Amino acid sequence: MSPQTSAPAADVATDVAADTDDQVVLLDADRQPCGTAPRLAVHGLDTPLHLAFSTYIFDSDGRLLVTRRALGKRTWPGVWTNSCCGHPRPGERIEVAVERRVDQELRLALTELRLALPDFAYRATAADGLVENEVCPVYVARALGDPDPDPAEVAEWRWVDWEAYREAASSAPWALSPWSVEQMAAFEKAAHPLGTTS
Repeated sequence: MSPQTSAPAADVATDVAADTDDQVVLLDADRQPCGTAPRLAVHGLDTPLHLAFSTYIFDSDGRLLVTRRALGKRTWPGVWTNSCCGHPRPGERIEVAVERRVDQELRLALTELRLALPDFAYRATAADGLVENEVCPVYVARALGDPDPDPAEVAEWRWVDWEAYREAASSAPWALSPWSVEQMAAFEKAAHPLGTTS
């Protein structure tokens, strides 16, 4: 299946003011909340540990939704990755944050949302020196239909076979986001995350 592109980004208004008000939850060495920071300012050359999440979304046939990050993204622009990532706001339940972010970024409704990798955390440094440093529980869910992504967030998307994506993460890790590569290694090798045949 050919990649699906988002609508042209030209003339798409971005609610910068709303994004500027977003806060992320900072964590201490014991992974306990210890403060907050503006989402747009927290990622840098010495990014503090903070709370995030990743989501792997499947269709009714068990295929995984993969997305290519928009070229305007600050971290890992243009890179293929899992379905959706984000940050819970202070006081926000992560499951609520997942549904909020998936709706904002992909315009998708979810069902069967569940926690798959509760203890996942990673630190990665991009070629430009930008650092990701996150405690990032991983969720899986089913989608109700196809995505209609925000072009400021997603450049392309496609449904892929779970085994094919796992093989790509193993054989060509340079082509995918570092967090997705590590997450794929953390999933049980023989299992489909939803317990179905892919």
